[in-house]
Amino acid sequence: MGKFYRRLALLVLLVLAISGAVIYFTVDIHTLTNLTMFQPWSLALALLFIGVGLFLDGSRLMHLVHISHEDITLSQAVQVVFGNYFLALLTPGATGGAVAQMMFLRHAGVPTGKATVLVFVRTVVSILFLILCMPFIFMHEAHILPGVSNAKLMMISFAAFLVIVFLVWAINSNLLGQLIVKLARKLSPTRRRSLIHMYRDTRNAIRLLAESPKPMLLVFFESGLSLICIYAIVPCLLLGLGVYDADWYAVMGRMIFLNMLLYFTPTPGGSGIAEGGFVLLFSETVPQGTVGIVAVCWRLIAEYIPFLIGFYYTVKVFGATFLRKKEESEQSL
Repeated sequence: MGKFYRRLALLVLLVLAISGAVIYFTVDIHTLTNLTMFQPWSLALALLFIGVGLFLDGSRLMHLVHISHEDITLSQAVQVVFGNYFLALLTPGATGGAVAQMMFLRHAGVPTGKATVLVFVRTVVSILFLILCMPFIFMHEAHILPGVSNAKLMMISFAAFLVIVFLVWAINSNLLGQLIVKLARKLSPTRRRSLIHMYRDTRNAIRLLAESPKPMLLVFFESGLSLICIYAIVPCLLLGLGVYDADWYAVMGRMIFLNMLLYFTPTPGGSGIAEGGFVLLFSETVPQGTVGIVAVCWRLIAEYIPFLIGFYYTVKVFGATFLRKKEESEQSL
């Protein structure tokens, strides 16, 4: 447990340092003036949206589990969602999030093999929704990322989509399976098992998607609506600062683009990169001197409050032995 508390203390220090630095380097003489215009009702609205978003996240997980011929309650699904937030923020690249989801799913009675597939599908569906949004974002706004043309960003998004399509085709045709077998023969036993397990989980996930197209369409819809509700926190905060004439399509587009990048960041929960990216993308939209404060408020509502709730559920469900269970789960992946 000492290792866990050291990791938790480092996370708290990291969050405080990043938040303090972001606010310090973005305040100016206009900050206090603009903050006096802030309306408290926007915080309540932001909390409402994050609540709806997390509810939909739990609902889509229930439907995913049902597709796999298992069942969990909404309460158990919510524990999975918040547990994901908790361990994702404690581990580099948010890798602990997948471990947390498996721990809670197995505690809810879902077999390990199915839990692994469900966690994989849950992530892929979210990323697929964001990728499909990219063309609409790039067509609306000419220069979303300074220094990088939208044409290059569009090519990257299109390439990512083609890679997903190719992987689906390769797995269904068993071409990828043959390549995996040839590659596995050249690896050490440990790496060979990891590669085969990863391929097996990917293949099972794709089969799960293909066997239930209509239920998966509902899951995809819930995933998109959940993400949109969570990203709507920022428009709520901007409205609270008196920003009524913003290009809301562009605001949501930038939030989708930023969160797409956060799926591939190496820092715990995207800490540092999220705040820096927000400042870069919204410095001209947010009232002067408040972009850092809005960035920190966004992270507080969207990540740190769910993190604390996830901490509560993890301790409640697994007690003082949850860290040992986590390490055992990591070894089994």
